[in-house]
Amino acid sequence: MARKATGKHWQEGEANQSAATGPSQEPVIRLERHGDIVVIVPASEVESLQWGLIEQAAEIVLAPLKRQPASGVIVDLSQVSYFGSVFLSLLLRCYKLIRQQGGEMVLAAPSERARELLRLTAFDTIWPIYESRQEALVALID
Repeated sequence: MARKATGKHWQEGEANQSAATGPSQEPVIRLERHGDIVVIVPASEVESLQWGLIEQAAEIVLAPLKRQPASGVIVDLSQVSYFGSVFLSLLLRCYKLIRQQGGEMVLAAPSERARELLRLTAFDTIWPIYESRQEALVALID
């Protein structure tokens, strides 16, 4: 069972994937499991999430990873143009959990603007960055 955010409140739902929904009721963050690999797919709305909601979204993202650890996690940034410190904190929390579990986290398909932010914050030295989700998946499987 997945939890969804509607407005500022979280409710239990019957979705197959964990998701946080934004004002448009579209998922802001979606998780996909491919065997032992989890793909975290943030939507463009993640750029404007406020601190309180991102904290709740973090719990929705981290809970399945705590219950069923993954050997690798791909954060697919293809739908996100830019993000700030709130989203970076979510990435760091995911990274910390995955490393504690012995897994690896990589980033895929960041925009030029997101790539520049990762470079300026030196986070590009923490996470391998791949041009596409497929490239990241191949790297994690090898």
